[in-house]
Amino acid sequence: MYYSIRHVTRFRYSQPISESMMEVRMQPRTEGVQRCLQFNLSVKPKARVMAYRDFLSNTVHHFGVPGAHRDLAVIAEALVEVRGEHEPPAALAPSAWDELDALTRAGDYWETLAPSAFAQPTGLLLGLVREFGAVRRDDPLSLLNELNARMYDAFDYVPRATKVDSPIDEALRSRHGVCQDFAHIFIALLRHIGIPARYVSGYLYHRRQDHDRSAEGATHAWVEALLPHLGWVGFDPTNNLIAGQRHIRTAIGRDYADVPPTKGVYKGAAESSLAVVVRVSPSDAAPPADDLMPMPVSEHWSPAAEPDRAAIDYQQQQQQQQQQ
Repeated sequence: MYYSIRHVTRFRYSQPISESMMEVRMQPRTEGVQRCLQFNLSVKPKARVMAYRDFLSNTVHHFGVPGAHRDLAVIAEALVEVRGEHEPPAALAPSAWDELDALTRAGDYWETLAPSAFAQPTGLLLGLVREFGAVRRDDPLSLLNELNARMYDAFDYVPRATKVDSPIDEALRSRHGVCQDFAHIFIALLRHIGIPARYVSGYLYHRRQDHDRSAEGATHAWVEALLPHLGWVGFDPTNNLIAGQRHIRTAIGRDYADVPPTKGVYKGAAESSLAVVVRVSPSDAAPPADDLMPMPVSEHWSPAAEPDRAAIDYQQQQQQQQQQ
């Protein structure tokens, strides 16, 4: 399956600001069954965009807009191939728990086992552990499938029920939230059991017949768990799915703090608003050969402008996109 993705992020400010600095994690990963065939990032006002790989091999684009501006748009366009893969078996052997422990001892997985900023073993989380009976039993894969379904049944999907920086206790207390909340709770559950788990940021192609709960037109988040013989397997507790051909991965991390689609700062006293539009369009046919040529990242300097000195007396954080 091939997907064309267009992800538009627009910031608006109540008065001119300057010195916007931003990191962007929107380029789909090339790994396993997924290939990013084409990617382009453009910025308005024009800015020189550069890129590097972070410690988890996510592609990070970054840019600065030094001059005064009241609008900032970031437009990411990608062409991605996601090949079909064999679904994992329904269960593993009971000995898989011992194999998992041997795997984690032999590898460098401590960061996906330890608590992280948004995946803490709080009192409410431990209460959920007891409620779900989330202890080692049967085999790791059977338990993961059960917990994925329990999360889906126990929590209601309610857009904007939480904020981008909400701790998991908000969703645990109210029993509703969005995919970002459910991914963090699921990660904390798995790590408590001793299963390495990581956060995945990306996109989900929505089809009417699938009755997905997560919001179309937004980014998505799910979880990958490490399993013996299978490697990293994706679980989507928002939609009670095993991640498959409709899931498009852009970045992996310990939790959302490692992989926000946009993260930045600016100088100024302005209030800001954020709007995000995502479109994922599928195609069964391979794109024309010319379309497979890599598209260069835009490298244009923003036009110089003299900022309003009264409005740049302090630095503020750019708003971040909550994953729906």
